[in-house]
Amino acid sequence: MKNVLIVGGAGYVGGAITDLIQDSSYNVRVYDALLYEDSFRKPVDFVYGDIRDHEKLKPQLEWADAVVWLAAIVGDGACQLNPELTREVNEDSVCWLADNYNGRIVFMSTCSVYGAQDKELDENSPTNPLSLYAETKLNAEKCLKHKNAIIFRLGTLFGVGDLYSRIRLDLVVNILTVKAYTEGEIKVFGGDQFRPLLHVKDVARAVLMNLESDHTGIFNLQRQNVRIMDLAYQVRNHFPDMKIEHTDMPFQDTRNYRVSSNKAFGTFGYKSIHSIDEGIEQLKFLVETRRIKDLSSPRYSNQAYLKQNADQLVLAKPENVEAA
Repeated sequence: MKNVLIVGGAGYVGGAITDLIQDSSYNVRVYDALLYEDSFRKPVDFVYGDIRDHEKLKPQLEWADAVVWLAAIVGDGACQLNPELTREVNEDSVCWLADNYNGRIVFMSTCSVYGAQDKELDENSPTNPLSLYAETKLNAEKCLKHKNAIIFRLGTLFGVGDLYSRIRLDLVVNILTVKAYTEGEIKVFGGDQFRPLLHVKDVARAVLMNLESDHTGIFNLQRQNVRIMDLAYQVRNHFPDMKIEHTDMPFQDTRNYRVSSNKAFGTFGYKSIHSIDEGIEQLKFLVETRRIKDLSSPRYSNQAYLKQNADQLVLAKPENVEAA
Protein backbone atom coordinates (compact mmCIF):
# COMPACT_ATOMS: atom_id res chain seq x y z
CA MET A 1 0.00 0.00 0.00
CA LYS A 2 1.30 3.42 -0.93
CA ASN A 3 -1.44 5.95 -1.64
CA VAL A 4 -3.58 7.35 1.17
CA LEU A 5 -6.41 9.78 0.52
CA ILE A 6 -7.47 11.82 3.55
CA VAL A 7 -10.94 13.18 2.91
CA GLY A 8 -11.38 16.16 5.19
CA GLY A 9 -7.65 16.30 5.88
CA ALA A 10 -7.51 20.07 6.34
CA GLY A 11 -9.56 20.04 9.54
CA TYR A 12 -8.88 19.70 13.26
CA VAL A 13 -8.51 15.93 13.25
CA GLY A 14 -7.25 15.80 9.67
CA GLY A 15 -4.32 18.04 10.44
CA ALA A 16 -2.92 15.65 13.04
CA ILE A 17 -3.52 12.62 10.82
CA THR A 18 -1.95 14.23 7.76
CA ASP A 19 1.17 15.18 9.71
CA LEU A 20 1.69 11.69 11.09
CA ILE A 21 1.03 9.80 7.85
CA GLN A 22 3.14 12.09 5.67
CA ASP A 23 6.10 11.40 7.98
CA SER A 24 5.74 7.69 7.18
CA SER A 25 6.33 5.94 3.86
CA TYR A 26 2.91 6.71 2.34
CA ASN A 27 1.99 9.04 -0.49
CA VAL A 28 -0.58 11.38 1.04
CA ARG A 29 -3.27 13.37 -0.74
CA VAL A 30 -5.80 15.60 0.99
CA TYR A 31 -9.27 16.18 -0.47
CA ASP A 32 -11.06 19.02 1.29
CA ALA A 33 -13.56 21.83 0.71
CA LEU A 34 -11.76 24.13 3.19
CA LEU A 35 -15.01 24.79 5.01
CA TYR A 36 -13.30 26.29 8.05
CA GLU A 37 -10.00 27.25 6.43
CA ASP A 38 -8.88 30.05 4.11
CA SER A 39 -5.94 28.10 2.70
CA PHE A 40 -4.07 24.80 2.78
CA ARG A 41 -0.35 25.39 3.21
CA LYS A 42 1.11 22.01 4.06
CA PRO A 43 3.62 20.48 1.61
CA VAL A 44 1.13 17.73 0.76
CA ASP A 45 -0.69 16.93 -2.48
CA PHE A 46 -4.04 18.71 -2.24
CA VAL A 47 -7.31 18.61 -4.18
CA TYR A 48 -9.96 21.23 -3.45
CA GLY A 49 -13.38 19.63 -3.64
CA ASP A 50 -16.75 18.95 -2.04
CA ILE A 51 -17.52 15.32 -1.10
CA ARG A 52 -20.90 15.76 -2.78
CA ASP A 53 -19.12 16.35 -6.10
CA HIS A 54 -18.94 12.68 -7.03
CA GLU A 55 -17.35 13.22 -10.43
CA LYS A 56 -14.47 15.09 -8.85
CA LEU A 57 -14.08 12.64 -6.00
CA LYS A 58 -14.14 9.42 -8.07
CA PRO A 59 -10.65 9.87 -9.64
CA GLN A 60 -9.20 10.46 -6.19
CA LEU A 61 -10.72 7.20 -4.93
CA GLU A 62 -9.30 5.36 -7.96
CA TRP A 63 -5.84 6.66 -7.01
CA ALA A 64 -6.10 5.64 -3.37
CA ASP A 65 -5.17 2.34 -1.76
CA ALA A 66 -6.75 3.54 1.47
CA VAL A 67 -9.20 6.30 2.34
CA VAL A 68 -9.35 8.01 5.71
CA TRP A 69 -12.85 9.54 5.78
CA LEU A 70 -13.13 12.53 8.11
CA ALA A 71 -15.51 14.78 6.20
CA ALA A 72 -18.59 15.53 8.30
CA ILE A 73 -20.72 18.17 9.94
CA VAL A 74 -19.52 17.65 13.51
CA GLY A 75 -21.35 18.40 16.73
CA ASP A 76 -24.95 18.36 17.90
CA GLY A 77 -25.60 22.07 17.49
CA ALA A 78 -23.88 22.34 14.11
CA CYS A 79 -25.88 19.44 12.70
CA GLN A 80 -29.22 20.90 13.80
CA LEU A 81 -28.67 24.06 11.76
CA ASN A 82 -29.48 22.24 8.52
CA PRO A 83 -30.70 18.66 8.99
CA GLU A 84 -30.95 17.99 5.24
CA LEU A 85 -27.36 19.06 4.66
CA THR A 86 -26.23 17.05 7.69
CA ARG A 87 -27.74 13.86 6.27
CA GLU A 88 -26.17 14.54 2.87
CA VAL A 89 -22.70 15.00 4.31
CA ASN A 90 -22.63 12.65 7.30
CA GLU A 91 -24.73 9.77 6.01
CA ASP A 92 -25.47 9.81 2.27
CA SER A 93 -21.86 10.51 1.29
CA VAL A 94 -20.60 7.55 3.32
CA CYS A 95 -23.17 5.21 1.79
CA TRP A 96 -22.06 6.47 -1.63
CA LEU A 97 -18.44 5.76 -0.67
CA ALA A 98 -19.38 2.20 0.28
CA ASP A 99 -21.00 1.69 -3.13
CA ASN A 100 -18.12 3.18 -5.11
CA TYR A 101 -14.90 2.18 -3.35
CA ASN A 102 -13.48 -1.25 -2.54
CA GLY A 103 -10.19 -0.34 -0.89
CA ARG A 104 -9.31 0.09 2.78
CA ILE A 105 -11.54 2.58 4.64
CA VAL A 106 -10.80 4.21 7.99
CA PHE A 107 -13.91 5.99 9.24
CA MET A 108 -14.48 8.34 12.16
CA SER A 109 -17.66 7.88 14.18
CA THR A 110 -18.43 9.09 17.69
CA CYS A 111 -19.09 7.74 21.16
CA SER A 112 -22.15 10.03 21.14
CA VAL A 113 -24.01 7.12 19.54
CA TYR A 114 -24.29 5.65 23.08
CA GLY A 115 -26.34 8.60 24.35
CA ALA A 116 -27.04 8.61 28.10
CA GLN A 117 -26.19 5.38 29.94
CA ASP A 118 -24.87 4.78 33.45
CA LYS A 119 -22.53 1.81 32.94
CA GLU A 120 -19.19 1.61 31.18
CA LEU A 121 -19.89 0.80 27.54
CA ASP A 122 -18.10 -1.40 25.04
CA GLU A 123 -18.71 -1.92 21.34
CA ASN A 124 -21.49 -4.44 22.04
CA SER A 125 -23.44 -2.07 24.28
CA PRO A 126 -26.78 -0.74 23.01
CA THR A 127 -26.72 2.54 21.15
CA ASN A 128 -29.03 5.42 22.03
CA PRO A 129 -28.34 8.42 19.78
CA LEU A 130 -29.82 11.59 21.25
CA SER A 131 -28.96 13.95 18.40
CA LEU A 132 -28.99 14.15 14.63
CA TYR A 133 -25.19 14.09 14.69
CA ALA A 134 -25.10 10.77 16.54
CA GLU A 135 -27.95 9.35 14.45
CA THR A 136 -26.25 10.10 11.12
CA LYS A 137 -22.94 8.67 12.32
CA LEU A 138 -24.65 5.48 13.43
CA ASN A 139 -26.39 5.17 10.07
CA ALA A 140 -23.09 5.75 8.27
CA GLU A 141 -21.51 2.93 10.29
CA LYS A 142 -24.19 0.56 8.97
CA CYS A 143 -23.30 1.44 5.36
CA LEU A 144 -19.73 0.27 6.00
CA LYS A 145 -20.70 -2.96 7.74
CA HIS A 146 -19.64 -5.26 4.89
CA LYS A 147 -16.64 -3.24 3.66
CA ASN A 148 -12.92 -3.48 4.43
CA ALA A 149 -13.48 -0.74 6.97
CA ILE A 150 -12.37 0.02 10.50
CA ILE A 151 -14.64 2.41 12.39
CA PHE A 152 -13.43 4.47 15.33
CA ARG A 153 -16.00 5.75 17.79
CA LEU A 154 -14.10 8.73 19.14
CA GLY A 155 -14.37 10.16 22.60
CA THR A 156 -14.60 13.92 23.15
CA LEU A 157 -11.42 15.34 21.64
CA PHE A 158 -9.07 17.93 23.09
CA GLY A 159 -5.64 19.44 22.58
CA VAL A 160 -3.70 20.84 19.62
CA GLY A 161 -3.36 18.59 16.60
CA ASP A 162 -0.95 20.50 14.38
CA LEU A 163 0.42 23.96 13.63
CA TYR A 164 -1.73 24.80 10.60
CA SER A 165 -5.30 23.65 11.09
CA ARG A 166 -7.93 25.61 12.97
CA ILE A 167 -8.05 24.88 16.68
CA ARG A 168 -11.50 23.98 18.01
CA LEU A 169 -12.61 25.95 21.05
CA ASP A 170 -16.02 24.26 21.30
CA LEU A 171 -14.72 21.07 22.98
CA VAL A 172 -15.01 20.71 26.72
CA VAL A 173 -11.31 20.59 27.75
CA ASN A 174 -10.43 23.38 25.34
CA ILE A 175 -13.47 25.45 26.37
CA LEU A 176 -12.71 25.21 30.09
CA THR A 177 -9.06 26.10 29.55
CA VAL A 178 -9.93 29.22 27.57
CA LYS A 179 -12.59 30.23 30.13
CA ALA A 180 -10.08 29.81 32.93
CA TYR A 181 -7.71 32.21 31.17
CA THR A 182 -10.15 34.81 29.86
CA GLU A 183 -12.64 34.94 32.74
CA GLY A 184 -10.78 33.46 35.69
CA GLU A 185 -13.86 31.40 36.38
CA ILE A 186 -15.50 28.19 35.20
CA LYS A 187 -19.25 27.66 35.50
CA VAL A 188 -20.28 24.02 35.85
CA PHE A 189 -23.92 23.02 35.43
CA GLY A 190 -24.66 19.66 37.02
CA GLY A 191 -21.16 18.32 36.62
CA ASP A 192 -21.87 14.65 37.28
CA GLN A 193 -22.05 13.82 33.58
CA PHE A 194 -19.13 11.79 32.21
CA ARG A 195 -17.23 12.23 28.96
CA PRO A 196 -14.63 9.84 27.49
CA LEU A 197 -11.77 12.20 26.62
CA LEU A 198 -9.15 11.69 23.90
CA HIS A 199 -6.29 13.81 22.57
CA VAL A 200 -6.60 14.58 18.86
CA LYS A 201 -3.07 13.26 18.21
CA ASP A 202 -4.02 9.88 19.65
CA VAL A 203 -6.63 9.59 16.90
CA ALA A 204 -3.85 9.97 14.34
CA ARG A 205 -1.86 7.18 15.95
CA ALA A 206 -4.80 4.78 15.77
CA VAL A 207 -5.28 5.59 12.09
CA LEU A 208 -1.64 4.98 11.22
CA MET A 209 -1.70 1.67 13.10
CA ASN A 210 -4.59 0.43 10.96
CA LEU A 211 -4.03 1.66 7.42
CA GLU A 212 -2.81 -1.79 6.43
CA SER A 213 -4.18 -3.96 9.23
CA ASP A 214 -6.79 -6.65 8.72
CA HIS A 215 -8.94 -5.30 11.53
CA THR A 216 -12.49 -4.32 10.63
CA GLY A 217 -15.55 -3.29 12.59
CA ILE A 218 -16.10 -0.85 15.43
CA PHE A 219 -13.58 0.26 18.05
CA ASN A 220 -14.04 2.77 20.86
CA LEU A 221 -11.15 5.19 21.33
CA GLN A 222 -10.66 7.16 24.54
CA ARG A 223 -8.02 7.89 27.13
CA GLN A 224 -10.01 8.50 30.29
CA ASN A 225 -13.61 8.78 31.43
CA VAL A 226 -13.89 12.02 33.40
CA ARG A 227 -16.72 13.74 35.26
CA ILE A 228 -17.12 17.33 34.07
CA MET A 229 -16.84 18.59 37.67
CA ASP A 230 -13.56 16.71 38.16
CA LEU A 231 -12.29 18.12 34.87
CA ALA A 232 -12.97 21.64 36.11
CA TYR A 233 -10.77 20.98 39.16
CA GLN A 234 -8.09 19.53 36.91
CA VAL A 235 -8.08 22.72 34.84
CA ARG A 236 -7.79 24.75 38.05
CA ASN A 237 -4.54 22.95 38.82
CA HIS A 238 -3.11 24.88 35.85
CA PHE A 239 -4.76 28.20 36.84
CA PRO A 240 -4.49 28.34 40.66
CA ASP A 241 -6.41 31.63 40.97
CA MET A 242 -9.37 30.37 38.96
CA LYS A 243 -12.77 30.06 40.63
CA ILE A 244 -15.32 27.31 40.02
CA GLU A 245 -18.99 28.24 40.18
CA HIS A 246 -21.18 25.15 40.53
CA THR A 247 -24.93 24.87 40.20
CA ASP A 248 -27.11 21.79 40.44
CA MET A 249 -29.07 22.92 37.40
CA PRO A 250 -28.51 20.22 34.77
CA PHE A 251 -26.81 21.15 31.54
CA GLN A 252 -29.10 20.94 28.50
CA ASP A 253 -26.74 18.42 26.88
CA THR A 254 -28.13 15.17 28.29
CA ARG A 255 -25.33 12.91 27.09
CA ASN A 256 -23.66 10.97 29.87
CA TYR A 257 -21.50 8.00 29.05
CA ARG A 258 -18.31 6.15 29.92
CA VAL A 259 -16.67 3.85 27.41
CA SER A 260 -13.99 1.18 27.36
CA SER A 261 -11.20 0.99 24.78
CA ASN A 262 -10.17 -2.53 25.84
CA LYS A 263 -11.08 -3.95 22.44
CA ALA A 264 -8.65 -1.61 20.66
CA PHE A 265 -5.93 -2.39 23.21
CA GLY A 266 -6.43 -6.14 22.93
CA THR A 267 -6.76 -6.18 19.14
CA PHE A 268 -3.99 -3.86 17.96
CA GLY A 269 -2.26 -2.68 21.13
CA TYR A 270 -3.76 0.79 21.12
CA LYS A 271 -3.10 2.97 24.14
CA SER A 272 -3.37 6.73 24.51
CA ILE A 273 -0.06 8.51 25.15
CA HIS A 274 -1.24 12.16 25.37
CA SER A 275 -2.66 13.24 28.73
CA ILE A 276 -5.42 15.67 29.60
CA ASP A 277 -2.88 17.83 31.45
CA GLU A 278 -0.79 17.96 28.26
CA GLY A 279 -3.81 19.17 26.31
CA ILE A 280 -4.60 21.84 28.92
CA GLU A 281 -1.01 23.09 28.79
CA GLN A 282 -1.12 23.24 24.98
CA LEU A 283 -4.19 25.48 25.06
CA LYS A 284 -2.81 27.50 27.95
CA PHE A 285 0.34 28.25 25.96
CA LEU A 286 -1.68 29.39 22.93
CA VAL A 287 -3.85 31.79 24.91
CA GLU A 288 -1.13 33.14 27.20
CA THR A 289 1.19 33.92 24.29
CA ARG A 290 -1.69 35.49 22.28
CA ARG A 291 -1.22 33.09 19.38
CA ILE A 292 -4.98 33.17 18.86
CA LYS A 293 -5.89 36.75 18.06
CA ASP A 294 -9.62 36.60 18.81
CA LEU A 295 -10.72 33.81 21.13
CA SER A 296 -14.37 34.78 20.66
CA SER A 297 -14.31 34.44 16.87
CA PRO A 298 -17.03 32.13 15.46
CA ARG A 299 -14.25 30.52 13.41
CA TYR A 300 -13.29 28.29 16.34
CA SER A 301 -16.78 26.91 16.96
CA ASN A 302 -18.40 24.55 14.45
CA GLN A 303 -21.93 25.67 15.32
CA ALA A 304 -21.20 29.40 15.42
CA TYR A 305 -19.22 29.36 12.19
CA LEU A 306 -21.75 27.28 10.24
CA LYS A 307 -24.60 29.43 11.51
CA GLN A 308 -22.77 32.42 10.09
CA ASN A 309 -21.92 30.71 6.79
CA ALA A 310 -24.70 28.15 6.27
CA ASP A 311 -26.26 29.80 3.19
CA GLN A 312 -22.91 29.95 1.47
CA LEU A 313 -22.32 26.24 2.09
CA VAL A 314 -25.69 25.15 0.67
CA LEU A 315 -25.25 27.30 -2.42
CA ALA A 316 -21.89 25.64 -3.04
CA LYS A 317 -23.53 22.24 -3.57
CA PRO A 318 -22.25 20.84 -6.87
CA GLU A 319 -24.79 20.58 -9.67
CA ASN A 320 -23.84 16.99 -10.60
CA VAL A 321 -24.81 15.43 -7.28
CA GLU A 322 -27.44 12.74 -7.67
CA ALA A 323 -30.59 13.11 -5.62
CA ALA A 324 -30.48 11.20 -2.35
